[in-house]
Parts: sequence; C-alpha cells; structure tokens
Amino acid sequence: MKRWLYLIADFSCGEDKIEEVLRVGVDYIQLREKEISSAEYLQRARRLREMTQKYRTKLIINDRMDIALLSHADGVHLGQEDIPVEDARAFLGKDAVIGATAKTVEQAKRAVEQGADYLGSGAWFFTETKKDAVPISEEMYRNILQAAPVPNVAVGGITRENCRKPLSCGAHGLAVSAGILKSSDPAAETASIRKILETWEG
Repeated sequence: MKRWLYLIADFSCGEDKIEEVLRVGVDYIQLREKEISSAEYLQRARRLREMTQKYRTKLIINDRMDIALLSHADGVHLGQEDIPVEDARAFLGKDAVIGATAKTVEQAKRAVEQGADYLGSGAWFFTETKKDAVPISEEMYRNILQAAPVPNVAVGGITRENCRKPLSCGAHGLAVSAGILKSSDPAAETASIRKILETWEG
C-alpha cells in the first residue's frame, strides 16, 4: 500500500519554501489560508495550482468549494462545520477529491456514506496550527479505521520524530504542516518522512 505524504500549507511560510518541498515530493498539498480576502485566497490557490501541476502533486483547498472550483484544484477538504460532503460532491462533481475531518466513528461513517474519498483524523499531538484541537486516542483512531473503508490521514502535530505512532495504528498517510515547513531544512525533513512512509512495513 502506498502511503501518502500530505502537506498542509499557507503562503505565510513563503512560496519558495513550498516549492522546495514540492520538488522533493508530496502526494497532496492542502492550501489552508485564514484571515485573508477571498480574492487573495483565489490568487494564491491559482499560483499553487501552477506549482502542483509542475510537480504532479494533487491540490486540495481547505473549506472553500468556490476557491477549489475556480482554481481548478483537485478537490476540497471539509471540517465538521463546513458544507456537508454530499453537497460538495453535487457541486464539484464525481471526479473531485473530497476529504473530510472525522474525530469519531459516527462522523467517519457519515462522511463515507456521503461520498468522502478520504478522512483526516486527529489531533495526534499538540499543534501550533490548531491550538484548540482535541487530541484523539489510539483506540478511537483504530475504531475509525475499522468503521470507514477509505484512506485515513493522521493529522495534528505530526513530525519526523513522532510519525511512527499513527503509522503503527494503521494510518494510510501523514498530514504534516509545521513539522516540515517550520523546520530548519524543509527539503531534508520532507525526504526523511517520505523514506519512513516508503519503507514502513507495519
């Protein structure tokens, strides 16, 4: 099974740093922008679309179906307070990649029933990106995996040092943000995590 490296990014870290990581290789990149105008969000999404096509990375837009559609992104990721998965599917079409956050078995089942292609579950560890994120237990994560027959990406404070924990529970991929983008050498960090994913036999 190929395990995904899923980068969560915004342009505050610098466009050059994002491209440096894409060059090493990530499977998905989610653009998650907060507190900027819709016009600026769309501009950044279109710029990132150009970059991801160059490196053959799938582009996912956080929350905003309109931005995903207008930027020709591959899909959208939806939280529990966003538009329901079934409505996003109707809006974006059958070929769009639609991910959903699932912190409980019930949320996971509902997302899959509505047509989610993958789930993101966490938070695994403390994260500066979402300081109010509620931790997930290993038992809950395993229960979600058992209940939902789609790929599940572990999210929340993931780093090279701690990523083996969710993988040992059966994660299909790792969603990483600060663990790569705030490191002193993002390219090397990306390569190290990729190697763990590619050689994992758990």
